Amino acid sequence: MSLLSSRSGPPSPDGAPLPAQPLCVLALAFLVLFIDGYDLFTLGTVGPELLRHGAWGREITAGTLGMLGSATGIGMILGSAAAGRAGDRFGIRLPLVIALSVISVSMLLSALAPGLSVFVVARVLTGLGVGALAPLVGSFVTAHAPRRRRTLYIAVAMAALGLGGAASAYLGRALLPETDFRWLFAPGVLPLLLVPFLLRSLPQRRPSAADAPGDTGPAHRSRALLDQDRRRVTVLLWVASFMSIALIYSTSNWLPSVMLKAGYDLNSALEFSTAFTLGASVGTTALSLLADRGHLRVVTLAGFLLAAGALLALSTPQPRPVLLLLSALAGVGSLGTQSLVVGCMAASYPPQLIGTGMGFGLAVGRFGAIVGPSYLAAVTTWIASPKAGFYAFIMPAVFGAVAIAFLPRARASEQAQTQVPHAAAPAAAPDPH
Repeated sequence: MSLLSSRSGPPSPDGAPLPAQPLCVLALAFLVLFIDGYDLFTLGTVGPELLRHGAWGREITAGTLGMLGSATGIGMILGSAAAGRAGDRFGIRLPLVIALSVISVSMLLSALAPGLSVFVVARVLTGLGVGALAPLVGSFVTAHAPRRRRTLYIAVAMAALGLGGAASAYLGRALLPETDFRWLFAPGVLPLLLVPFLLRSLPQRRPSAADAPGDTGPAHRSRALLDQDRRRVTVLLWVASFMSIALIYSTSNWLPSVMLKAGYDLNSALEFSTAFTLGASVGTTALSLLADRGHLRVVTLAGFLLAAGALLALSTPQPRPVLLLLSALAGVGSLGTQSLVVGCMAASYPPQLIGTGMGFGLAVGRFGAIVGPSYLAAVTTWIASPKAGFYAFIMPAVFGAVAIAFLPRARASEQAQTQVPHAAAPAAAPDPH
């Protein structure tokens, strides 16, 4: 029997058997999202070499790079929405295998692309696959995580995205410019090696609550997100997701430049980037442990406010130790809060809607990845004050905090302890979907 199949283990307090191998589930999710992060950030890694590429030199401009990023983002939006519905409809295995296969094929196409048009198609396909993985893996981890460690498991799995991006950057530093930039897309084919393992390990879809009478399929689930009982929760979660991802992409793209404009030297900006990433990794774990103690809504709200406060403090010159501390806190409040928002999504829907809820929530959030950097570019261009960029960063954090503050308490915190997706499925049905 597969390590990832549910076997009868110690019962949970409500009498439902817990999965025997939650750490194996987490390891698989981490690996999948690591690959996801590598594929997502490779375009940024090769951007300078792409501009200088001899064969495409007449075609590629800075505007073209922006178009490629937008093409990837559009694919991610469509992939997130489709994957969430497919996961609730067919279970995790089939959509996850399809998403990994699409990513592998698209990365191979990127590595072999003879011209810009093929490369654009490859990036759209990459976006589709990358966008699909987050809600699929999120609902998979949610279903199999220990009841009181669900937010922590989601946070650890989501942290793999950043590590995959870092791996892309380090590989680019080692190989470029001596190596053709297209070779950096070749490792994206490796997910194909996981497909046979997933087909053997992930269970077939079994009847569950998603097949209850009156459920007419994906269209019904999509409408259920906005029915009278869930409309407020869904809209607030969409706002929080949008603001969270807009904050992440605006800070990661623009904060070092805004710091230089405000008078920080280049070394300070580079030290900020390091502290920002490390702080997010360590601080997110601490926030997740606190959230799993029944304080998910409060901790998520605090995460947004932490980002706002740290960014406000950075708008004035700070000594080096304080700068590094504030940078770490900004990382926790931006990168870390995204994991908490995903945890709120998992806690706010019944088991048969978790995949659809995450899919649409992350799809709406992906618009923030497109709007955020453009919004910062406009503010820093139109307003001459060196502090304007910092105030612009603060706005998404404040609006995200407001959305979480109005989230009904029972949805975000009490359900985190009482609504356990894997407990909803009978012991004979390993796949909770």
